[in-house]
Amino acid sequence: MNPQQQPPLTAASAEATFGGLHNATFLRACLRQATDYTPLWLMRQAGRYLPEYRASRAKAGSFMGLATNRDYATEVTLQPLDRYPLDAAILFSDILTVPDAMGLGLSFAMGEGPRFATPVRDEAAVAQLEVPDMAKLQYVFDAVSSIRTALTQADGKSRVPLIGFSGSPWTLACYMVEGAGSDDYRLVKTMLYSRPDLMHRILAVNADAVAAYLNAQIDAGAQAVMIFDSWGGVLSDGAFQTFSMAYTARVLAQLKRQGPKGETIPRIVFTKGGGLWLDEMAALDCDVLGVDWTVNLARARAAVGGVENGPGKALQGNIDPNILFAPPAHIATEVHRVLDSFGLPYQGNGSGPTHIFNLGHGISQHTPPEHVAALVEAVHQHSRAMRVAAR
Repeated sequence: MNPQQQPPLTAASAEATFGGLHNATFLRACLRQATDYTPLWLMRQAGRYLPEYRASRAKAGSFMGLATNRDYATEVTLQPLDRYPLDAAILFSDILTVPDAMGLGLSFAMGEGPRFATPVRDEAAVAQLEVPDMAKLQYVFDAVSSIRTALTQADGKSRVPLIGFSGSPWTLACYMVEGAGSDDYRLVKTMLYSRPDLMHRILAVNADAVAAYLNAQIDAGAQAVMIFDSWGGVLSDGAFQTFSMAYTARVLAQLKRQGPKGETIPRIVFTKGGGLWLDEMAALDCDVLGVDWTVNLARARAAVGGVENGPGKALQGNIDPNILFAPPAHIATEVHRVLDSFGLPYQGNGSGPTHIFNLGHGISQHTPPEHVAALVEAVHQHSRAMRVAAR
């Protein structure tokens, strides 16, 4: 399958998309436009590795106390931006807010992952599922609006763009059926193989709910949206296309292309462990494909990066998060390797292959904060040097 051609930006849509930002580097790279350096943000950049985050969580009393409170969610979203020169903010929330709004009873115990009080494991439970009233998720949309306000500076321009997100239909289904995280996905795969009709019903509801949820985030001010298909890579070939990618496509088909002011809203899809299917994912109606650290960026660029002023996807990723436990000099060496693997991004006046630097998955809570500073500095410095050397 060939990468799809994204509609070109008009002068009006470019001004609406980039004009209100001091730093539009991330959005430009999402839309395969030339940038002065490779933009960088980190999955889970607001999290437990930061002492200021831990202090905010202690004040809030719990993870959900943070996530459901507009002011706390705003505070922790901005914390990594105040510490590091990152190129995008990402909404502080959780991928499981949607099934929680379906009435499954989400909770987080200290030191444990998410857990649902009412898992979806039989025909009756599946039959009861429906797209939730988005009013139940108003706290998320209020946080988006609050974060946008907090990012706005005295001249009316925003520091960096804000990314909204959701879990993918398949990833949500994994938690909904298992009731928590899983090592073997036995319960959800048992349903998938023995009652595919029930699985398709769950995924259809999830897809429509995720689309409504992301559209409401766009209406509230999200300037890009990302679908986290965290567990797509646990599926077999064939099952991935049928039970994960097809329902991600269903979400994308319903997403708004523009925000309230006519700005173009880039759409990002990340499937952890999805490198095997990257060429097929090129057909997804999105602007950016995220890849984990198992993927060679040069090969990914050749497969989906596209051509100058032609169809293609921007790529996002893909350093191993565990490199952040190595000394700063070693971090810089690995950063250089990743950037060099992608090669020089497009430098013309139209569109072409571009790269957004990120981790191949979420940052570990045990990461030394000063090592993140070393990563950010290495990305910005080396990616600038690459462009200078090419002139």
